[in-house]
Amino acid sequence: MPHDAFDILGLSPRFDLPPGSLQSAYLALSAKLHPDTAAPDIEAELQSAKLNEARRVLENPESRADLLLRRLGGPGKEQDKSLPHGFLAEMLEVREEIDAAIRSGDPDKIAPWDDWAGQRRKQHIAEVARLFSAVVAATANTEVAPGPDTHASPDLLKSIRAELNMWRYIERLVEQLHEV
Repeated sequence: MPHDAFDILGLSPRFDLPPGSLQSAYLALSAKLHPDTAAPDIEAELQSAKLNEARRVLENPESRADLLLRRLGGPGKEQDKSLPHGFLAEMLEVREEIDAAIRSGDPDKIAPWDDWAGQRRKQHIAEVARLFSAVVAATANTEVAPGPDTHASPDLLKSIRAELNMWRYIERLVEQLHEV
């Protein structure tokens, strides 16, 4: 029985999903559940809801990375809130400057922060992709699908968690900037 978004959509668990694979899998499975091709019932509605939620999780690179990390046996965000030394101080300073830019109401003062946050987001996505590639390389000789039994280095999994924790801070800043 499928237990996570990768399983529900029948996709290989990986951070760098091939372009179009998510949409193709979603459309193929949702067509089977459509009321025109299947008898409408409670079970089909539940399956459709699970399918929609699985797509939502995998469409977002941050939630996809979080799911993949948990699938690999890495720490969840509730268990490991680690951040590099100095990161919180940097974020407090940045948040104060962003707040000041927002309070000014001047789009020319807000735009550079939006650009900055977008660049930081790209950096975190690239680093998470690199770290997951390292997991794949380190576990390439295993015969099992990525999961807790792939024997990925605990230090590598913790590094991914720390990167995801930093990425989450940047996402909050992006959300704050887009509320303007």
